Amino acid sequence: MNSDSFNVENLINIGYLLSACLFILGLKRLARPKTAVEGNRLASIGMLFAVIVTLADRQILDLRLVGIALAIGAAIGAVLASRIAMTGMPQLVALFNGFGGLASLLVGTATVLMALDLKVTDVDDAMFVDKTFLALGALTLVIGAITFSGSVVAFAKLQELMGDRGLAGLRSFALASTTAIVATSLVLVLSPSPVWLWLVVAASLLTGVFVVTPIGGADMPVVIALLNSFSGLAASAAGFVLLNPLLIIAGALVGASGLLLTQIMCKAMNRSLPNVLFGSMASGGVVADADDVYGGRITSTSADEVAMIIDSAQRVVIVPGYGMAVAQAQFAVRDLMRSLEARGAEVVFAIHPVAGRMPGHMNVLLAEAEIGYDQLIEMDQINPTFERTDAAIIIGANDVVNPDARENPQSPIAGMPILDVDYATTVVVIKRSLSPGFAGIPNPLFAADNTLMLFGDGKAAVEDISKALAEV
Repeated sequence: MNSDSFNVENLINIGYLLSACLFILGLKRLARPKTAVEGNRLASIGMLFAVIVTLADRQILDLRLVGIALAIGAAIGAVLASRIAMTGMPQLVALFNGFGGLASLLVGTATVLMALDLKVTDVDDAMFVDKTFLALGALTLVIGAITFSGSVVAFAKLQELMGDRGLAGLRSFALASTTAIVATSLVLVLSPSPVWLWLVVAASLLTGVFVVTPIGGADMPVVIALLNSFSGLAASAAGFVLLNPLLIIAGALVGASGLLLTQIMCKAMNRSLPNVLFGSMASGGVVADADDVYGGRITSTSADEVAMIIDSAQRVVIVPGYGMAVAQAQFAVRDLMRSLEARGAEVVFAIHPVAGRMPGHMNVLLAEAEIGYDQLIEMDQINPTFERTDAAIIIGANDVVNPDARENPQSPIAGMPILDVDYATTVVVIKRSLSPGFAGIPNPLFAADNTLMLFGDGKAAVEDISKALAEV
């Protein structure tokens, strides 16, 4: 090895190390809303270094091609950033996970096809190397295929292109396709053939569809976090196949962080991951009849009455839910917040970990409306303050504010951590109807003595309250 090649190798290793450090720093900064933008920027720079260093390592670095690729990527990113509404972010994240899985699927498939060629001549035990790469390639394409097809299904469900009902029977097909993956993968490694390769790909794609399709829309925060973890694991497996240490590190970081986030989401719902994937929130416990819970106890209200109540409030807590995202009411909520603050009220937002359709969904929506991060309070911090809250305004949330989770051990959601909004002096619930949340159970909060129901579209209702407040 001459000194020039040694120096080049050192520079490449330093580049890999620098990229890995930027990934780690970026991930650390992404953990807090105030530093998330900076973290995303650091990680993006790290990825740019990673691509350039990898191309240099493989001796295929062409600055013209890199420039063209950067221009194309920047253009696509700019279009997505400017045109995708914040309400569509869960779907976009699902697609990003899917593209990561697709990349790993392609790498794994190409690796297996190369190994099937059986033309390794620079090592003593060529057959061992071929079978090793066959196994690694098969693992990569299996994880990638499951991630890809599962993410496509998640996108379709979030986009409301497919529903949740009548799909539970697919879980039995998921078990069958998983068994098929194990069997065909073993045969592929022990008796290599392109036929078995395509059978493994088909079984893996079907498994992703069969696993994700029966899962309800309200469980999408957990599913997205899990698929994110899978995309990282697929990338890490591809790193072993391509002998790229940086890809191994980056994939492991994404896989580990996604898995931790999945655990956090499950804890916030008081459910295990197997229950999310193969069960149903309302599959156990005693479900009360809606007529028994609501009959003669619902107190409807108007925007004018709500305006008069909150006009004299010193502390107002707004609880956003998926209904706010659907109604795209975040800007109307911001205007209401500013009107209340102009009257001297303290206004904060109570954020439940699984509110919305992806982790941090409510934070993203409210950030789009330029609501300060210091006003977004997590569940553990906000709950002790509800007893001194004059008014709690709930916009589209349901199960995450259901007191049965805290008080009724027979409830299907018993033990699920909730926002203790019922301790506020007055609770205003903005909903289109009394329809249940994903758990499929009535919410006794709606019939509580201190609760007022304002029926209607979330955005229109908040705008009406703001108009009435201006006239008080």
